[in-house]
Amino acid sequence: MAARQWRWLLFGELLIYLVLGSMLVSGSGWTPAQAAALALAWFLGVRLLIVLLTFGIMLTDRSTVPPELQIGPFGALRMVLEEYAALILLFAVVMPFESFWMGPDRLAHCAARRTPLLLIHGYQCNRGFWFWLRRKIEAAGWTVATHSMEPVWTEIDNYAEGIDRRIDEVRAATGAPQVILVAHSMGGLACRAYLRRYGNEKVARLITLGSVHHGTRLARLGIGANARQMQIGNPWLKALGATVAVPLPPGSASIYSCHDNYVFPQETGSTLEGAANIPIGGVSHIGMAFSPRVLGKLLEVLESP
Repeated sequence: MAARQWRWLLFGELLIYLVLGSMLVSGSGWTPAQAAALALAWFLGVRLLIVLLTFGIMLTDRSTVPPELQIGPFGALRMVLEEYAALILLFAVVMPFESFWMGPDRLAHCAARRTPLLLIHGYQCNRGFWFWLRRKIEAAGWTVATHSMEPVWTEIDNYAEGIDRRIDEVRAATGAPQVILVAHSMGGLACRAYLRRYGNEKVARLITLGSVHHGTRLARLGIGANARQMQIGNPWLKALGATVAVPLPPGSASIYSCHDNYVFPQETGSTLEGAANIPIGGVSHIGMAFSPRVLGKLLEVLESP
């Protein structure tokens, strides 16, 4: 669903460029090259505006950054550019065509190997979000599965059944009794909704990356029931946070960035009771998908007892 949605949006955007370009060429004397340059500038400019808007809103309500995780102006510029590149690559190239880029998961019987991982994406994404991280985690010796949550805009509880079905498929393919859930952003809430409904018998650990455990100010700009549920103070989010509601598996962890431009205030939004809360610095929200720092911290947590 998300892949089809992003393909249609890209097609619609391209169609607008073609229509406007034709009008400029035929009516205003522009050359085709000038019209194409304008379309490219518009394509890049809109996405840059989105990135700058998220960082600008974040700066109005951010958590205090520990001294050891603070970044200077050049670090901030690098982080913004990384977010910009990740936004274009994921939403304009990979996720609209995720079946081409990702292919089937490489699952095999792993009775003698470590517990397999199941990667769960976030809001408005699909399994293509893990394009870079999946290969890196596999190269470190882990068996990795992915899952696309559908539909795009629905209540987060509705994703629990699909996650349970995918867990059973991974267990059947690998022979493993349990999986480790690794989730980004809203995916962390979907995994906790799964745990609330089905318990933790099939889940060895839950590791979240930049997840919205206590809500984010940016959710008020989102659409869909799931966006409303991620607003700070939402009753559903409060109920999910009740100590008795979510049986977190032992060894669970929340890895979050003190500079996250989607989940903020960062410390209050991403920390999770009953899990190890691990802050990192200099990493943006979508940029987590291509971050060696996130990869290193994730592998470190996976290797820990």
